[in-house]
Amino acid sequence: MSWFLLCVVTLIVGYFTYGTFITKIFGPKPQKATPAMSMSDGVDYVPLSDKKIYLIQLLNIAGLGPIFGPILGALYGPVAMLWIVFGCIFAGAVHDYFSGMLSVRANGASVPSVVGEHLGNFAKHFMNFFAVLLLMLVGVVFVLGPAKLLGSLSEMSVAMWVGIIFAYYVLATVVPIDKIIGRFYPVFGALLVFMSVGLIIGLAVSDHSFYSQGLDFATNFHPTDLPLWPLLFITIACGAVSGFHATQSPLMARCMQNEKSGRFIFYGAMIGEGVIALIWCSLGLSFYESSEALNQTLANGGPAAVVHEVSTSLLGTVGGIMAVLGVIVLPITSGDTAFRSARLIIADFLKIQQKPMVKRLMIAVPMFVIGFLITKAEFGVIWRYFGWANQTTAMIMLWAAAAYLIKRDKLHWVCTIPAMFMTAVTVTYLANAEIGFSLPMNIATMIGLGATIAATIAFFVGYKPNPQLIADEK
Repeated sequence: MSWFLLCVVTLIVGYFTYGTFITKIFGPKPQKATPAMSMSDGVDYVPLSDKKIYLIQLLNIAGLGPIFGPILGALYGPVAMLWIVFGCIFAGAVHDYFSGMLSVRANGASVPSVVGEHLGNFAKHFMNFFAVLLLMLVGVVFVLGPAKLLGSLSEMSVAMWVGIIFAYYVLATVVPIDKIIGRFYPVFGALLVFMSVGLIIGLAVSDHSFYSQGLDFATNFHPTDLPLWPLLFITIACGAVSGFHATQSPLMARCMQNEKSGRFIFYGAMIGEGVIALIWCSLGLSFYESSEALNQTLANGGPAAVVHEVSTSLLGTVGGIMAVLGVIVLPITSGDTAFRSARLIIADFLKIQQKPMVKRLMIAVPMFVIGFLITKAEFGVIWRYFGWANQTTAMIMLWAAAAYLIKRDKLHWVCTIPAMFMTAVTVTYLANAEIGFSLPMNIATMIGLGATIAATIAFFVGYKPNPQLIADEK
């Protein structure tokens, strides 16, 4: 257990040290009015307290990612935990902080507008399409996942649960943010934390030993010999670095009352998600005696089966059901905000005011019809496309943040280096994967590195310190 505690402490120390460093680089302005204060509309721009926003942000970004991803990542062995810890501190939390704070500075703009402001109109139009596609995939994934879990706990069919969850999504997407999300999600966020901590305590007092295969970080334990590079960095997205968060941060950027709260809300929520990811990765590495045993359960029912088996075994029937219900809350409360974000992005692009209910429904209804049709595809295929689209969105957002910093002659490397890394990951994966070009890994890696070099050169050629922006910052 000492290794788990060391990882958690490292994340917390990262929040207070590197998080403070990142905040100083950005330079929040406490005296500057935030969109929540200057543009309040009672629907999307609604001032909320920092604690409430933090719990909503944590719940919005958590979804199935920091559970299903780390469970699948545990197949690779303890090295997965290193990616969670260092990915979270130096990439994921940095990504979330800048996606939130750049939205605050842009009057609560959605991620395509933020990217377009710093990378140009082509990037904006590309992200308008890409972000909506990602959010639709997220919404669908976060319908099917909880529907299957609920189906396993009840006599109702998965199809009926899909219909019920979609009906709730429609409601949560169009009503003012403080009516459902602002009122109930902080409670659900607290439930999430309580259940996650309960499971790791249950593991500690059980007969299972922590990390049954040992802490060998140099060995790939995957039972089917899937390569560590780049699959681990696609498999574990939420909990390390996730582009989906860039679509969620603007929701809370429209509710934050002071820029100085950004580190706690955006960087801090990502650290919280990293702890959740560590818990589930540790459960996968400890509850099962080997990667083969974990893989057998996955083969019989996917990550949902692992969640059910681990929760019931460690906390008993009642505690297990409560833990599973806590896990169900995550995807549902991220799925509705995914569709809400998609509505806002479409509204921004089409310049449709969202205060009238009829205009919200005008966007939401067709969007949900398309989402329902996507649920008919195979879940595994949807998840793979989601994983790649998710990390590609993170890569683009990191390049946008790097452009923001270099134009103001600030230390851009804090964003440039993770942007370069994620470029290599996403391009290599697309070149190698079956959903992409199915090229041999050595060739795919060369293409990934070549794309990274090209993107880096283009970045330094295209973006220079801007004297006017530097003067404005002062």
